[in-house]
Amino acid sequence: MKPKISWPKRPERLYSVSKAWTESASASSAHHALLPQVSSQKKPALAGLPTKSLLRSLLLTSVMASPLLNPSVALLKYVIDSNSPLLSPSKNPAMNYLLRMTIYNHFCAGTNEREVRDTVQGMKDLGFKGVILGYARESVAKVDGAESHVEEWKNPQAIGDRAVEEWKQGNLRTLKMVGEGDYINIKLTGAGPAAVDALARGDPVPPPHIEQAITEICEATSAQGSRFWIDAEQQIFQPAIDAWTIDLMRQFNRNGRVVVLNTVQAYLKSSTENIHRHLELAGQEGWALGIKLVRGAYIAHDIRSRIHDTKTDTDRNYNHILESLLSRRSPFQELKGTPFPDARLFVASHNAESVRRAYSISRHRILDGLPTIPLEMGQLQGMADEVSCGLLAEYQPDSSEKNSSSAVPASVFPKVFKCLAWGTTEECLHFLLRRAVENQSAMERTRDTASALREEVWRRFGWR
Repeated sequence: MKPKISWPKRPERLYSVSKAWTESASASSAHHALLPQVSSQKKPALAGLPTKSLLRSLLLTSVMASPLLNPSVALLKYVIDSNSPLLSPSKNPAMNYLLRMTIYNHFCAGTNEREVRDTVQGMKDLGFKGVILGYARESVAKVDGAESHVEEWKNPQAIGDRAVEEWKQGNLRTLKMVGEGDYINIKLTGAGPAAVDALARGDPVPPPHIEQAITEICEATSAQGSRFWIDAEQQIFQPAIDAWTIDLMRQFNRNGRVVVLNTVQAYLKSSTENIHRHLELAGQEGWALGIKLVRGAYIAHDIRSRIHDTKTDTDRNYNHILESLLSRRSPFQELKGTPFPDARLFVASHNAESVRRAYSISRHRILDGLPTIPLEMGQLQGMADEVSCGLLAEYQPDSSEKNSSSAVPASVFPKVFKCLAWGTTEECLHFLLRRAVENQSAMERTRDTASALREEVWRRFGWR
């Protein structure tokens, strides 16, 4: 049967906070010992957040850490699935205002270029190395109990060449909102019904008009000195996404440059083998591999049997993959007769223990002269601010350290990014639902974030 598709909406964003940053390096005492202790932190992790963002984050995160989250998620799902114009943000200004003033402004970068540019500049002013900006237009396939799919387009007007052209122009607009060294985040299902059908069929190459659009985006990104991720999506689409992305890396990741990164979801049981396949192809064919490693975001829409049985299994697999790549070896088995390729790793995680572990291994290997690969890290707007801001506050060199003859090489300091999504409220609804579900499945981390935000509010207003 064909996939049941709801035709959507647009982009995404990042911000949030938690005690876990200062408490969560429990997994590896050896790695933890390599890092400066928390007492060396130069300023509170969240001191740089604007007060307005801090208070909004505290309000939203407190709700997400309370029993109100479950009915809130159910209500958001109802809004997304409803055909009522009263519940449509694009048709009901009151609904649009309610969503914008609450969950949208917390997680999303803006609806237009001016709003997005202001958000991007605000992130860089906080000290982030750069941003990842995504145009959130996508399609979400609904999986029935038999793991089969029925096609159902929620927006039948968005079809054919027009959908591809709108998607291409949206991504080119996104590219203009970022700078050299930044990323854009691309969802292939956003190209419309033709892309969704080809991905669902598992076509090894995209249809010609879609291939042309992707190539134009790649060429413009490379010329600007920026980079992009191809985002992971649901498993019905992922094999074809991997094939299309590998072809792009073959073409654009050459001569020491990595323009294209593929996304691997560590909650999938096949993820270690999938990365091994990427490593083998890159090593055999001589192109550079870019991997963005995430835990996974489609558990509410995907085939459960393909996902690790427990969160502990996912965490173990995530850490195993990042340790293997940073040590220049395959996480699945030996690369027999194949050299380890030129590679880059982006650790996209809200888990403080994984972030600390990645930075610790990278720092240790650089300082000890051991082989490793370049590492970057980032978190979503609206989530894990305590992790990303904690990295900036604790490990970035100040001016005196930069000028010191005994200064640690700049290459060991973490390159921290914030991942943002942009688009209309309507376009961002599926993205917002995934953020709510992610907080629902990581309640302990959400409570830690709420606690860290409260502590910063108390400190800032002199209440303690």
